[in-house]
Amino acid sequence: MPRINGQIRIVGAGLLGTSLGLALVKKGIDVSITDTSKAAQALAIDYGAGRLPLPNDSPKLIVVCVPPDNTAGVVAAELAAFPNAIVTDVASVKQSVLLELQQTGLDLAHYVGSHPMAGREKSGAVAGRADLFMGRPWVVVPHLSSDLVGLDLVTDLALEVGAVPTVMEPIEHDHAVAAVSHVPQIVSSLLAARLLSTSAQEISLAGQGLRDTTRIAASDPALWVQILSANAGQVAPVLKDLAIDLNAVIGALTDMEAGGSLATISRTIESGNRGVERIPGKHGGGHANYATVVAMIDDKPGELARLLTEIGQVGINLEDIKLEHSPGAQIGLVELSVLPDLEAKLISDLTGLGWRLV
Repeated sequence: MPRINGQIRIVGAGLLGTSLGLALVKKGIDVSITDTSKAAQALAIDYGAGRLPLPNDSPKLIVVCVPPDNTAGVVAAELAAFPNAIVTDVASVKQSVLLELQQTGLDLAHYVGSHPMAGREKSGAVAGRADLFMGRPWVVVPHLSSDLVGLDLVTDLALEVGAVPTVMEPIEHDHAVAAVSHVPQIVSSLLAARLLSTSAQEISLAGQGLRDTTRIAASDPALWVQILSANAGQVAPVLKDLAIDLNAVIGALTDMEAGGSLATISRTIESGNRGVERIPGKHGGGHANYATVVAMIDDKPGELARLLTEIGQVGINLEDIKLEHSPGAQIGLVELSVLPDLEAKLISDLTGLGWRLV
C-alpha cells in the first residue's frame, strides 16, 4: 500500500517533476501534473508521469518543481489555490525561497521546503526516470511555523520514491549543498572550459579521469545561473578556500626547487585521498573500501546487459559500476566495484563464464 493516501499535484514537468510523477504513478498514486509549457506537460503525461488536472481536484500534497527564480511565486500561488493542501518544493536553494515567501505575509503553516539530492546532466521531461530518487538523500527543510503534519507528509513522499529523508534547517542546507553540489559544478565547468583551447588530437587521449571530472559540465547554464545566484553567499567562501589551495599548488609547481614544494603537492593529493574516503558509499563507507574488477566487453548491442545479468545469476551484488569506451575502440571496459570479500569469487566466476578481465 502507498504511504500517501490521496491526490498529489506536481507543478512543473521538467526532469524532477516528471521523474517524481513516474515514480508515484508506479506506486498506484493519483498524480496530476501541470506546467506552463503545454508541450512539456503533454510529454510528461504521455510518458506516464500523471494526468491532466481536473477542476474538482483536491490534492493532499503539492510538489512545486520549477526553477529557483520562480519557486516562491508558484508556492505562494498553490498555497492560495489549495488552502487545505501541504505544499513543498524541490528547489536546490532553501533560505532565499523561504525569505521571499515570508515577505508575502501568507500563512506558511502548510509549507515545508525540501530538496531531493538527485538529478542528471540532462534536463526536461524527456530525461525523466522513475528510479531517479532511489537511494538518494532527500532533504526535508521545515521552518518555525511548519505544520508537523506537513513535515510527516513530505517525509513520506521521500520514502515513497525510495529516497532517504533527512531534516535540515534552510541555512544549514544551503551551506551543505554549496560544498557538495554547487562548487563541484563550477569546478567541473571550469575544467571542461579548458578543453576549448586544447587540440582535437590532445583530447583524443582523454581517459576516464577527464570524463569523471567533467560529466556534470554538460548541465543547463540557465538553471545554474539561478542556483548559484541564489546561493552565492554560501558558494563564494568555499571557492575562496579552494583558490587558496590552488594558488599554493601553482606556487609549488612554478618553483619546484623551493623548499616545501614537493610536500605541498604531496599534501594536496593526500588530503584528496582522505576527502574522497568520506564520501558515503552504498553501505555507509568510503568507495576506497571496494575492490575493483575490470571486464572487457565487445562493442555490440546486448553485451553490457549480458554481463550484468550473468553477475546477478551467480549471486554477486555490485556496489558501483563505471563504463569506459574510447572513440574508435571495438571494446568497452566495465569497472565493477564489489565488497573486498567478493573479489576472488567475481574474478573466478567471470573467468569461468568466458569474460575477459583486465
